[in-house]
Amino acid sequence: MATGDNPWDGALTDLDQRLDAARSMGGTDRLARHNTKGRLDARARVAALLDPDSFTEIGTLAGTEAVPADALVAGVGTIEGRPVSVGAEDFTSAGGSIGPAASRKRWRLADIARRERIPLVMLLEGAGHRPALPGDPGGGGPGDLQEQAGLSGLVPMVCGVMGPSAGHGAITAPLCDFALMTPDAAIFTAGPPVVEAAIGEKISKADLGGPGVAVGSGLIHNLATDDLSLLADVRTYLSFFGSSAWEAPPRSETDDMGSRRIEDLVDLVPRDGAAAYDVRSVVSRVVDGGSFFRVQPDYGSSIVCALARIGGNPVGVIANQPMVLAGSINVEAADKAAHFIQVCDRFHLPLVFLADTPGVLAGSEAERAGILRAGARMFAAQSRATTVKIHVTLRKAFGFGSSAMAMNPYDGQSLSFAFPGATLGAMGARGAANAVGADGDTATNLGRAESESAYRSASKLSYDEIIDPAELRNVVLAALTLSESRRTAAVEPVMLPGINP
Repeated sequence: MATGDNPWDGALTDLDQRLDAARSMGGTDRLARHNTKGRLDARARVAALLDPDSFTEIGTLAGTEAVPADALVAGVGTIEGRPVSVGAEDFTSAGGSIGPAASRKRWRLADIARRERIPLVMLLEGAGHRPALPGDPGGGGPGDLQEQAGLSGLVPMVCGVMGPSAGHGAITAPLCDFALMTPDAAIFTAGPPVVEAAIGEKISKADLGGPGVAVGSGLIHNLATDDLSLLADVRTYLSFFGSSAWEAPPRSETDDMGSRRIEDLVDLVPRDGAAAYDVRSVVSRVVDGGSFFRVQPDYGSSIVCALARIGGNPVGVIANQPMVLAGSINVEAADKAAHFIQVCDRFHLPLVFLADTPGVLAGSEAERAGILRAGARMFAAQSRATTVKIHVTLRKAFGFGSSAMAMNPYDGQSLSFAFPGATLGAMGARGAANAVGADGDTATNLGRAESESAYRSASKLSYDEIIDPAELRNVVLAALTLSESRRTAAVEPVMLPGINP
């Protein structure tokens, strides 16, 4: 049969034309305006996120011709060879708004993630729901937000906010395990025009939901410098996790996997418990290659939460930061740590606690902010955690803060350690002396008891061992080796009542 005489030719030509129209997004002019703002378009974002040539699109022809692909580029692909489900709102088509077809596509992405047990990544830049257009499918389809909420604890979920995001689409961010944004992005329940019409408040996008608001409130975890760095951070974050809660985290070969002493740790950590130092320098000495990925670095900064590898094993590190509030745990730090602990636990990452805290933050301002509630939430998260827990008291661990940092003996730790001279108790010796109105001799005795508290705890096996600080990495490695059988056995989702996504 001569070329062009195949009965399929007409149908294939028609398909190609429809696909080309859908993939043109908002057209050349709108794409150019979008790119001049320094933003990638939706298809370029998906391409930059995924491995080359790995994207299989779904729903390209969904919706109407008036809104190509119904303003949502959706499908599956791979990141470092592992499948993911991904959706990117197309701001150049109807402002990235959500029509009935896009709602179904969003549901389908979450449905695929659940069925195939793979991560879900959503890239947001859209105006939320839009009124139905002629030719739109009717309403009454499956609920995408319900499906996304149901994924919590089953597969890793990541959200990138890469422009203005409002309404229905924006709700994706707090449903995810990890959310990040670019500097010119904004996220809000309703945008400035709706706010002005509803309550008469005139406000800019940045002031309503820019990074200062979204990161400052804890809604968004991390701030990236631009589109490409955000997508790189998504890839990095997912590299620490298995594809689902049915899979153990992937172990990676590194150039720094073995045991080694940290000889300069005694120079980094002052002997004086009141002296400040940067705990990040300790974390960098302990982890493989000195490399770690901080989660929410600009929120609740009196605690450092970081993903890292130790001996090639992905771990979650929770460390008090003496440079901020002397390492006290305030509401923001407790909320951040609780969420981080829950995510690590759900996906079976071992938790490494490095404690150096005078306790939860005291004072009227902290009480009004709800420090007892937040501290209790953090304590409950770590106490309920079923993953491997490793605790080290670096210098001090007082009051309820020590419980939140998993210091309590017999609280499910694989192994528990302390540096010599670590000080413990319901409160510091000075505070205790003031509280009971102690005389000089009593205050001296309280101080002596405080200085010997780690050894008293060790005598009761409240710590498994008091260690030379130089051995910090080696004892953590030993604990990970101890727990290897449990960590690499068949794993199942951790579903705990009362834990928020």
